[in-house]
Amino acid sequence: MNNTRLPFDAARDEGGPTAVRISAPGRLHLGFLDLSGTLGRRFGSLGVTLERPATIVCLQKADRLEASGPDADRALAAVEKAARAFGLDPAVRVTVEAALPPHAGLGSGTQLGLAVATALAILRGRDLSARDLGQALARGARSSIGIGAFTQGGVILDGGKAVGTGAGDAPPPILSRLAFPEDWRILLVYDHAHRGLSGSAEVQAMEQLPPFADTLAGHLARLTVMKALPALAEGQVRHFGEAVGEMQRLLGDHYAGAQGGRYTSPDVAEVMEWIEAAGVCGVGQSSWGPTGFAIVGSPDEAERLIGEARVRFGALSHLAFDCVRGSNAGARIERLACYAQR
Repeated sequence: MNNTRLPFDAARDEGGPTAVRISAPGRLHLGFLDLSGTLGRRFGSLGVTLERPATIVCLQKADRLEASGPDADRALAAVEKAARAFGLDPAVRVTVEAALPPHAGLGSGTQLGLAVATALAILRGRDLSARDLGQALARGARSSIGIGAFTQGGVILDGGKAVGTGAGDAPPPILSRLAFPEDWRILLVYDHAHRGLSGSAEVQAMEQLPPFADTLAGHLARLTVMKALPALAEGQVRHFGEAVGEMQRLLGDHYAGAQGGRYTSPDVAEVMEWIEAAGVCGVGQSSWGPTGFAIVGSPDEAERLIGEARVRFGALSHLAFDCVRGSNAGARIERLACYAQR
């Protein structure tokens, strides 16, 4: 379960690849289970890997380090950090072909960092796990959902961080990985006028949250283990959605003081309330948002809802909608003898 090592094949020919392209999937973070840590572990996360959007990067061997494309600065910083941590030559040309929207709750920083660091390791002939790379990049500090999405996809549950045991910055262990049903769909609602909390603002917000009751942590854990995951395993979208929706309401109320309500974006909140009123139980916000989601049981229902949403909320030009599958695969890696941007 914790084999966060992608298939490694550094030398298909004598010199190895001259370029590596990696497509890293976005993910939904459905919530933490225990922010108190009174049992010796803190956080614990449930998340879902998405078929799209994704971060796509290509690294080529070069004479010096350079980068282009969206989020190029963050890509450069990740290459430099990985190179220092593992003694790798950072002379590569990084092309970011596509990037996840930053600070939208989709794991953009983790997926970009893991993608460029993994590509650099392959180009330099080093077999490094995503877990080790994530730790070196200071990713997975609270959750391993992004690492699990990168390595194996599906629906991921991690066990949180050990408290006071000297575990340091190691990402939490992954406890469970289940497939997302092929006929289920996820409606995504983006608000391009808002950004979720990140960096020092996120750390400060986490520190200022109200006390997290043991009874709340116990209820969230029970919802996850005794309702959400069994329903997922048996393909019961209604029961899975009920569990996720209740988790989201409880956590949204807990975070309300830091993000202005259950949702970061009032407009996303209005859309999600409308979808919930239409009978969809599994609605919520990924991480700090502003991206909202709704889990539905069939492609036809999903297309009907997204069509109605686009009409009903069409005047809000900063909102965007998508209907996607969950992804049951991790990052896609291509080793190339030469590179031509697609």
